[in-house]
Amino acid sequence: MPGKIKLISIIVVFVLAGGVYMYQKSTAPKQENAKSETHDHAKTESDGHAHEDSHAHSDSKESEGHGHDHAGSGGHGEEGGHSEESKISDKSAEKLNIEVSKASSGAVQETISVTGRITLNQNTSSQVKARFTGIIRSMAREAGEMVKAGETLATVESNESLQVYPVKAPISGTIITRNGSMGDTTTDTPLFVIADLKTVWAELFIFSKDSEKLKPGQTLRVYSLDNASTSESLISLISPNAEASSQTLVARGVVENANYQWRSGMNIRADIVVSSKQVPLVVRTEAIQRMEGNSVVFVQDEPGTYKAQPIKTGMSDPQWTEVKEGLKVGQQYVSKNSFVVKADIGKAGAAHEH
Repeated sequence: MPGKIKLISIIVVFVLAGGVYMYQKSTAPKQENAKSETHDHAKTESDGHAHEDSHAHSDSKESEGHGHDHAGSGGHGEEGGHSEESKISDKSAEKLNIEVSKASSGAVQETISVTGRITLNQNTSSQVKARFTGIIRSMAREAGEMVKAGETLATVESNESLQVYPVKAPISGTIITRNGSMGDTTTDTPLFVIADLKTVWAELFIFSKDSEKLKPGQTLRVYSLDNASTSESLISLISPNAEASSQTLVARGVVENANYQWRSGMNIRADIVVSSKQVPLVVRTEAIQRMEGNSVVFVQDEPGTYKAQPIKTGMSDPQWTEVKEGLKVGQQYVSKNSFVVKADIGKAGAAHEH
C-alpha cells in the first residue's frame, strides 16, 4: 500500500510539471509579441518626434533665412523686387564727378541740328603776292610762324627794273601757307597766306526744308565732333544760293578762337536756336535716363542716397528738358554723370537676383 501511494505521488508531480511547461510555452509568444509591439511603438514615436523636430528645425532655418534676406536687402522692396535706389558716399560721388542741382524754371529752345566746317575768316586774312614779276631772292618766314604787320617776308628782283624789293606782311597773324622758294619766278599764286586766327568762320550746311526758319542774329552753338570744344555765336549770313551737288545753303557765324582750338578744315556740328519758351520746371537733358521703359531722374532726398524718380517730359533741347510731372521745383537731382547712378542701381539689382 505505501508503494502504491508513492507511485501515485510521482505521477501527480509529473502531470503538474507538464502542465506548467505547456502553459509557459503557450504564453511566451504573446509576451514576445507584446515586447515587439512595445519596441515598435517606441521606435515609431521616436521617429515621429525626430521627424517633427527636423521639420521644426527646417522651418526655423527657413524663417531665419527669410528674415535675413529681408533685413539685409536694404534697397529691396516688400514685394520681392529691388528698389531703384543707390547709395554712394559723398567722397565717392566727388571722385565720380557726380553733380547735383536744384530743379527750377527755365527756357527750353527749339533747335535745328546741322553739320559744317571751320574756315578762315576772310575778313581777317590776307593773300600776299609779289607786286612785280621777278626772281625770288629770299624767303624769310615759314608756314606756322607768327608775323607782325610790316615785317619782311621775302625779297624779289624785278624783271623790269632789276631792283630787289621787299615783300612785307600787310597784317599781323599766322602764316597759313607759303608758296615758292629762292630762285623761283613769281606768278599770280600768293607767296604767303596770313590770317589772324583769333576768329574763324563756322560754315554750316542747311537743308532747304529748314532754311525758312533761319535768319541772321539767331544763336548758334558750335561743337567739335569729339565735344572737346564748344563755342557760342550768332548767325551772321545765310547764302542766297544753293550748292549744286548737295542742294544745301550755307549759314555762317563768326567764332571766337582766342585759344586757337578751332582750326581751318575741322568738321563740326552745331545747333541753331530758332525759338525759345519759358516753362515752370526744367532739368538738364543729360540728367534723364531710361529705366524699365520710363524716363527717370535720380533725386537726392538725403545725402548719399539717390532714388530713381519717373518723370513726364515735354519740350527738349540739347541742354534743357521740360518736366511736366514727377518732380517739384527745388528738388535735388543728379544733373551730371547720372549714368553712373543708373549703373550702380543695375549692379545692385543683378546681385540681388543671384
